[in-house]
Amino acid sequence: MSERFEVFLQYLLPKQALTEFGSHIASMRGGAVTTRIIRWFVGKYGVNMAEAANPDIGSYPTFNEFFTRALKPGARPLAAADLVCPVDGAISQFGAIEGDRIFQAKGHHYSTTALVGGDRELAAQFEGGSFATIYLSPRDYHRIHMPAGGRLLRMIYVPGELFSVNPATARGVPGLFARNERVVCVFASARGPFVLVLVGATIVGSMATVWHGVVNPPRTKEVREWRYTDAGQLPVELAQGDEMGRFLLGSTVVMLFPRGPCRFNPAWAPGAAVRLGEMMADCPAP
Repeated sequence: MSERFEVFLQYLLPKQALTEFGSHIASMRGGAVTTRIIRWFVGKYGVNMAEAANPDIGSYPTFNEFFTRALKPGARPLAAADLVCPVDGAISQFGAIEGDRIFQAKGHHYSTTALVGGDRELAAQFEGGSFATIYLSPRDYHRIHMPAGGRLLRMIYVPGELFSVNPATARGVPGLFARNERVVCVFASARGPFVLVLVGATIVGSMATVWHGVVNPPRTKEVREWRYTDAGQLPVELAQGDEMGRFLLGSTVVMLFPRGPCRFNPAWAPGAAVRLGEMMADCPAP
């Protein structure tokens, strides 16, 4: 199948129905059927169960519990860096934010304002800053961790499309990451604000955070927001490397950092595999 035809199909497929069906299957307690599905998936995608906290395929009651499996303690040591990679995956793109524009792929940019759900004031904090986009493949560990320590300020659910997210759609669907459904998490840190955006996709049943639980469903047509600085709200403080969320069937994380000196790992390149905890960048505090 040509890449152009693959992208064209994305506009025709009933993505919402496929996602709802996939979510139902992934949460189903199917006994031996569920075990066979997991065993097939492990073989198909080469999932390394030896590093899972629970390597027994037959013990997972649902596909979702397998998919969001924990790792053994010490499986992903943290590098001594200002920012560490928050996930296992592959680099889509990274680099400088040009004004309000983020590079998606050759010939495609999207706006920071659109990515964060239309909040111009929030987006302005990252003009001239840095970004990194990392795609999680089916074989990867699908929990998301903190690239740096931070205090949660806001969480924003932004409704959107459910295009598949992969290198082909990044090259072929304009504004992909600012069009798909997403959860925007805003943190304060010693280096200023930073944002983690969890981007949904076809078959991604839901996204969850450690402080809220499952964010979607429900899937609404309106932007929803939670603020964690209001009086009476318990503060949410997370250290570098702490788990902050997970994909129930997974997609992509986009990170935004403010203007300032930020030196990315010289070994990083688009398409390269990365692992949770490795050095992402050094960005000295102001």
